[in-house]
Amino acid sequence: MDKKIEAIADRVRDHFERQNKIRDEALSQSRNLTRHSALAIRAIHREDAEEARKHLADADQLAESLRKGLSNDPDLYYSGYAQDALKEYCEAHLTVSTILNLDWPSPEDLKVEFATYLNGMSELVGELRRRIMDIIREGHSPEVERLLDVMDDVYAQLVTMDFPDALTYGLRRRTDIARSIIERTQADITISYRQQELEKRIVDLSNQLKDFHLEKG
Repeated sequence: MDKKIEAIADRVRDHFERQNKIRDEALSQSRNLTRHSALAIRAIHREDAEEARKHLADADQLAESLRKGLSNDPDLYYSGYAQDALKEYCEAHLTVSTILNLDWPSPEDLKVEFATYLNGMSELVGELRRRIMDIIREGHSPEVERLLDVMDDVYAQLVTMDFPDALTYGLRRRTDIARSIIERTQADITISYRQQELEKRIVDLSNQLKDFHLEKG
């Protein structure tokens, strides 16, 4: 009996040692994937599309390596750190595509789970707010309306995903956050637009007064 117990323990130990090695490698890949995703987003906000695409290409390779490395260990693949990194990967692709006004890659294109893709969509909303705020500092433009429409479309779809968190990886909370971000952004856009209209009217009135004084003079 002792020999049998020892044999079982040896097999279990070998299994965990193998998984621990794979886990350590996957953690490193996940960190790098998250880093390149963040760098792609930073580059596109700086209007450096070439740099953004470069980081997305690196992220594509890392995501593929992560999937292949964990292909025989679904418990590790579906763990928090792997799916969190893939969520950031989705967010980066969607952010770059939206800002460049390109078609979105699908979950199948990115080879990610539906829930991971949806969570990446939800975090896109925050990046679009950041982009809008950058734009309205320079003045209102049609691009602001386009990005706000995308935010509204994203929320309209997310809010229909009324399923348990165990299936959607906590999507409901992120959807609520997205709604609050959209509401704040709408308010900021309205204030900015009204301020710009007021400034325009003040300039027009000032010019009219100058013309009036010139005519009287």
